[in-house]
Amino acid sequence: MSKTAILELDGNKYEFPVIVGTENEVAIDVEKLRGATGAITIDPGYKNTGSCKSEITFLDGEEGILRYRGYAIEDLADKANFLEVSYLLVFGELPTTAQLEKFENDIRKYTLVNEEMKNIIDGFPKTAHPMGVLSSLTSALTAFNPKSVNVDNEKEMYEAVCKTMGKFLVIATWTYRKRMGYPLNYYDNTKGYVENFMRLMFELPTGPYKADAKVVSALDKLFILHADHEQNCSTSTVRIVGSSHAGLFASISAGVSALWGPLHGGANQAVLEMLQEIHDNGGDVAKFVLKAKDKDDPFRLMGFGHRVYKNFDPRATIIKKAADDVLSALGVDDPLLDIAKQLEKVALEDEYFKARNLYPNVDFYSGIIYRAMGIPVEMFTVLFAIGRLPGWIAQWKEMRLNKEPIGRPRQVYTGSPLRPFKEVKDR
Repeated sequence: MSKTAILELDGNKYEFPVIVGTENEVAIDVEKLRGATGAITIDPGYKNTGSCKSEITFLDGEEGILRYRGYAIEDLADKANFLEVSYLLVFGELPTTAQLEKFENDIRKYTLVNEEMKNIIDGFPKTAHPMGVLSSLTSALTAFNPKSVNVDNEKEMYEAVCKTMGKFLVIATWTYRKRMGYPLNYYDNTKGYVENFMRLMFELPTGPYKADAKVVSALDKLFILHADHEQNCSTSTVRIVGSSHAGLFASISAGVSALWGPLHGGANQAVLEMLQEIHDNGGDVAKFVLKAKDKDDPFRLMGFGHRVYKNFDPRATIIKKAADDVLSALGVDDPLLDIAKQLEKVALEDEYFKARNLYPNVDFYSGIIYRAMGIPVEMFTVLFAIGRLPGWIAQWKEMRLNKEPIGRPRQVYTGSPLRPFKEVKDR
């Protein structure tokens, strides 16, 4: 028997259907609430509001569970590569060997970026933040690809996915090259997707570049861990922009801008800034731990705990091992990384942190890995965007295929009531 929820308002009772997801998530369907009652719900931050039904990602913050299309994140990070996971997210199933090979080759067909894009990137000062440049360049891709994608045409949609995956990786690395004053690099079709990221970033005309296999493996895992995370700020932005039938590049550009914020994709940058602050103030970790415990002290430990996960972030468990591998492989001697290790030890052993579930999260470890790789802090969120790209594409595609209506939240007006207009001389 189907469930219903009963709302009583002004002495009248109204019934609303209850939806139960495949993992027993319960939602009250209030789509007809305003029409039936004249009232709306108000939910700042949408913490209790489901904006859609989705088959892409399941997240249980209380139990520390994350799955893509039913596959545990632990299995995907251990046994799959980033392009396999990208295919899974966008197309619904893990690819066969033939499908994966074709997907990678088809992405390679679209990695050349129109030379006129260089005119656009040349217009930015070297001091421009890479995320601002990336958002602009992503939007600019629309000018070179003006034809709207027909999501109901599988061939068109597949080509759009390959084109977006190919070009986005290249322009993302161009934001770094611009900032460093280096010549812009091009994709090497003899190398893999993640390995290409490394050489696009770091290879110089003065000599060959070879990426460490352990670093490439860790980065591959990081991209997988960031690939989707349910209806977060940037993903919801991509869906709501796309709901107006804005194109894929325009919608992803909006997602990049949303991700830029320090409360979202900028969190790993905030971790490194915190470590730098501790270092600049003498490197006394114990002192800053006490400050973090003092509710009257404004200092906060960044990279610990998570808004959704009330348990250990399952992604952090995976990436901790990758962080250890990278630091070991590169043999990096960095005082900020030493401070990070001390903080990690405290958080995993101190009862104050354990009682509050303030465990190191994925942002804590990703910042450490990026720092060890020599990636400047301003580029951290760009790497997050590369990882999140297949999730954004999958969510945009799902929203359009489901023919979801244009996003249009309501509000409760709290301004002045009607008042008479006064001529300027009488004010």
